[in-house]
Amino acid sequence: MIRHARVEDSREISELLDQLGYSNTGSFIKENIERLLAHPDEMLMVYEDEGRVAACISLHFIPQLALIGDIACISYLIVDETTRGKGIGQKIEEYASRVAKQRNCDRIQVHCHSRRNDAHRFYDRQGFSESPKYFSKML
Repeated sequence: MIRHARVEDSREISELLDQLGYSNTGSFIKENIERLLAHPDEMLMVYEDEGRVAACISLHFIPQLALIGDIACISYLIVDETTRGKGIGQKIEEYASRVAKQRNCDRIQVHCHSRRNDAHRFYDRQGFSESPKYFSKML
């Protein structure tokens, strides 16, 4: 079942983030989830399987100036490594795409590190195409 995340999901979401290499989020994850849940252009969803969080997706809606439709950005899509291959990622991504359409987005994007080859294949299957460049500056 896909549902909105709750602050009570903090520990399980932190454990999912740890599987992607984002360790030590336990000290601040609760506050970050509270901020996301309070922001009208942010969405944090989880996939609950048999009473536990098996996946999560963080979605951000960005209004556009030069385009008719807005952009939805996935910042994190994580499926628990013990449940991968069961279609959970597909379900939660397709749900996010439907929400993005309802929010007047004409595209959905994701930044996925070059080392995450399995994730690249997943996004290819979901109909994403690679964009040329992505620049980042640490502040």
